[in-house]
Amino acid sequence: MSDRSRSPYRPARRGPRPAGGPPTPKDPARRIAYDVLRAVDTRDAYANLLLPSLLRERGVSGRDAALATELTYGALRRQGTYDAILDACVDRSLRSVDAEVLPLLRLGAHQLLATKIPPHAAVSATVDVARRVVGHHRARFTNAVLRRVSARTLEEWTAIVAPERAVDPVGHLAVVHSHPRWMVEALAAALGEDPGGDLADTERLLVAHNERPRVTLVAKPGRAAVAELIEEGAQEARYSPFAAYLPEGDPAALRSVRQRRAAVQDEASQLVALALTRVPVEGADTRWLDMCAGPGGKAGLLGGLAGQREARLLAAEVQPARARLVAGAVERSVRDAARVVVADSTRPAWRDGVFDRVLVDVPCTGLGALRRRPESRWRRSEASAAELEPIQRALLDRALDATRPGGVVGYVTCSPHLGETEGVVRAVLAGRSDAVLLRAADHLAEVPEVAAGDFAQFWPHRHGTDAMFLALLRKAPADAR
Repeated sequence: MSDRSRSPYRPARRGPRPAGGPPTPKDPARRIAYDVLRAVDTRDAYANLLLPSLLRERGVSGRDAALATELTYGALRRQGTYDAILDACVDRSLRSVDAEVLPLLRLGAHQLLATKIPPHAAVSATVDVARRVVGHHRARFTNAVLRRVSARTLEEWTAIVAPERAVDPVGHLAVVHSHPRWMVEALAAALGEDPGGDLADTERLLVAHNERPRVTLVAKPGRAAVAELIEEGAQEARYSPFAAYLPEGDPAALRSVRQRRAAVQDEASQLVALALTRVPVEGADTRWLDMCAGPGGKAGLLGGLAGQREARLLAAEVQPARARLVAGAVERSVRDAARVVVADSTRPAWRDGVFDRVLVDVPCTGLGALRRRPESRWRRSEASAAELEPIQRALLDRALDATRPGGVVGYVTCSPHLGETEGVVRAVLAGRSDAVLLRAADHLAEVPEVAAGDFAQFWPHRHGTDAMFLALLRKAPADAR
């Protein structure tokens, strides 16, 4: 079946402008999509932050907002595939195409190959935007390339531009499912598949990365209940006792979200934080630490749970702007149990050996959230994980230093890359005699199939969540060393 059947978006019909109102922008959906793609390329902007901001700023809503969202995320997710096709449609290398023009070609390719927008409308509308942003000469070039793209379906094009699967399975999947080759290899390794083999499970993961993720909400403990979210239109979630799925609409329209009693948070993100709180500890259980707390999702959940147990949470974040987000996330937690500090957790101000529970959600490549941040797949390189591993090891070391004997540490990444997950944990354990690895799945009764040996690994194609990784470690009592 052609991908033309997969998206319902068609050009929106506009009625007459109300008398005295502001002029209606020409094709606001495509212009916003272009502006976001351009900013992603030139300013390292994040689409999930910039797109909502531009929609609000320009007063775009309804079908135009839906079209802008589809075009933006569709072009980003399928960028690798579209670039391979576009490269076959230009007279020179695609790398030589002007940077201002390339987003237009990707927008046009997405409309032609993956939506129900009629080809003539997709080409003419995109060329019209091109005239406004890059001038008539380059608009003619855009028109010529898109007409060549329109000559074949997506399936026909990929049969031409992708390597044969039997000869190069990794290269085939990289082009067909729009991921860098190195990333396909890394994900296959994390799934335990041979890069030269069938790669069936890897392909299911890549397909999931190109699907729109559902919106998941968290009811902050002690401040909101899942039943309240359901009354506001959400649906009960599959795993987390604090989660609900929002099938449609803007989360900010919910009263509980506006009041910061609920928030948007992936279900796996909730569960890895919850698992840390379930590990039994002997003796005191009153001091909790979140070492890398920004932007505050896990801190918001932990703060509520800490307050319910008469514990206190210290949430540390090195970047002041992100620390302010954390402060908003933990505001009015139960018994005001959470305090936020701006601090570098590799050189902390707190004393060693004082915390009963420590969460260290380390900076990572973000390969676990490619559904939500599709531009990340084009920003990261094979060297990215290696560059982050020293700071990840340092943070886990400092987390264990901060934990009292008998306390517990949760090491979390939003990446399944083996170098960032098992590799970091095993490297740190090899250099210490005061920590033992616990079986993480024992504390995730809702979803036991996440077990990956002693670790827990969530997957989009298996669980419908981000690919969160969790390791639980206990600081060995002094008499056990």
